Formats: sequence, structure tokens, C-alpha cells
Amino acid sequence: MQNRNQLFDFAVDQQATDIHICAGAPVQFRIGGKLVPVMEEQLTAEKSQVLCYEMLTGEQIETFESNLDFDLMLAHNGSRFRINVGYFNGAVGATVRVLSGIPQTPDELFLPDIVKVLAQKDKGLVLITGSTSQGKTTTMSSMIEYVNTTQKKHVVTIEDPIEYIHVNKKGIVRQREVGRDTKTFASGLRAALRQDPDVIAIGEMRDYETIRIALTAAETGILVLSTLHVISIDKMIERILSYTPDEGENTIRYLLAETLQGVIHQELVPLSAGGQRVACEVMTATRGVKNILRRKDGHHLRTVIDTGKKFGMCTMVDSIEKLLAANLISVQTAKRVLASYS
Repeated sequence: MQNRNQLFDFAVDQQATDIHICAGAPVQFRIGGKLVPVMEEQLTAEKSQVLCYEMLTGEQIETFESNLDFDLMLAHNGSRFRINVGYFNGAVGATVRVLSGIPQTPDELFLPDIVKVLAQKDKGLVLITGSTSQGKTTTMSSMIEYVNTTQKKHVVTIEDPIEYIHVNKKGIVRQREVGRDTKTFASGLRAALRQDPDVIAIGEMRDYETIRIALTAAETGILVLSTLHVISIDKMIERILSYTPDEGENTIRYLLAETLQGVIHQELVPLSAGGQRVACEVMTATRGVKNILRRKDGHHLRTVIDTGKKFGMCTMVDSIEKLLAANLISVQTAKRVLASYS
């Protein structure tokens, strides 16, 4: 692996999800959730910098050296690579997320059918939740692709950065990247409301203004898709309210109860044969769920999911047990994942 493109090709070939370039260590890939060295040689600070700077233009290098951090996307051989370059203990290093570049469908991701039902809603809010690097953006992209393939609708996305490129099919998908096409998620969202959207997809809800506008849009008859970093569905309410000033809590709680259509919470689990698969649980917004959202007892959402199969809900236990019954994952993997849901 003498250059950037060879590194990218090898990562795709090995089904890596991430590439780590770090001075004082060999280049490492994350494969099946674990870091794997892909060379014996430890990178010197000089070699690490050379490899990282191959990913940047001269202008980008100047910006990086001024700001000390730099994010970008690169495309190569049909794949896309989300790159963060930074200084680590004074040496230049990078973390690269490997993306297919081509959006997959919910069926190709083996998501439950209720995900397609949620994607066909005419209005309201659908959240995809999970911790970092659990495939939330991939799932949201699959829902956009499903809408684009099956319905004559106008989808506007606000992303940071754009990870999957959508080609217009039955509908129109217009993608905007924060920092290039719009200044912030909130400003892009405000503009989207004037662009005659049927669906708005927001890469992440991570500030009060974005959350407030997104919920208002969902209330006015637009389907809003977004992701939220949270470790479990029952922590969703407090996560959203953590961004909210005290005087806005009741308003946000009311809007969330009125607009929520469903929540897809997911984890990527390593398969015994290599690669990864999404395991997920889904909560649909029944009357009981809406009542809980209006109050401060989010821990009761766990009980609602466990008893909500007739409303299309499914639990993480169900999802993991199906993978285990099909011999796709190990008993150890199943126990590790379910330890958080007991």
C-alpha cells in the first residue's frame, strides 16, 4: 500500500468500515468491529503525514494546518470515504470511514418491514437512533432511496457531509451539504421549508434550533427523517431535552408527542462469516407512547416496545434471536449485545 488509492482499494476489499492512520502504529482497519493491523511497519510521524496529506489538496493542507482539524469526502472506484484529519500528540493522523457511495434499500439491509411503512408516512417525525458508527446514516439513506424509488415526492436532505449520492428516480432528491451548500443544519432546514418538500432528511439533530424547526416542520405536514445519538430508545426523551432550554421543554415535549411516527434504534453486529448486519428494534408512536412523551417517564418506553408487536414494534431481543437462529452470529455476540437490553 504505497499510496492513498491502494489503501482505499484494500480497505474495500477487506470489507473494512474504518481506516486508522496513526504515527507510532501500523495502519489499522476496523473489520467486524475490531481493529486489525494491515502492515507490520509502524508509521513514523513523517510517513503518517505523507499518507494523510495525499488525501488533501494544497489549499486544504493550508486550512488544516491553520485550523488543526479538517473533514472531507473523497470518491474512488465507486466508493466514498469520509475523512477526518487531525493532530494527535503533535503528529498528523487520520480516521477514514469507508462508505459504499451507493444507497442500499431497506431489504438489502435486512431491515424489518415496518421501516418501509414508516418511510411511506406523509408527515411526522421518524428518528434513527444509536451510538456512534452503528449505521444510522446508512439506514436513513435506505429510507430516502425507498421513497425515491416508489413515490413521486420531493426529498430535500441536509447532511454533514453527504455520504450517499441519490439519483432521481420516481421522485426528486436534492442534497445539501453543510459548509458547502448551506451554513448550518438549522439554516438549511429553514430554507428547505421554502423549497416545497414532501420529505426533509436531516443528517443529525444536535442543537435546539434544529430540533425545534424539525418538529415544527413535521407538525405542518412534512415527513422529517433524522438521526440522533443515543444508547437506547428509552433515553431518547432526555437526550432531546438535553439540547432544550428550560423554558422550551414543554413545547418540545408537546411537539414530539404530536409528530413522532416511529423510532428505529440499531446496532451493527459482527457476523460469524465476516461483515456486519444491522440488528434493530422499532417503536411506533401509539397513543401510549405519546402519553409517555408528554410526561417525564421515558423508562416506560421499554415496556411499550416489549408489548407492542401488534403495532409493528420489534425488540432488539427479537432481532438478535433471529440472527442467532439463522447461525449468522455467535452466542457470544448475542450475549454482548443483549446485555444492554436486559
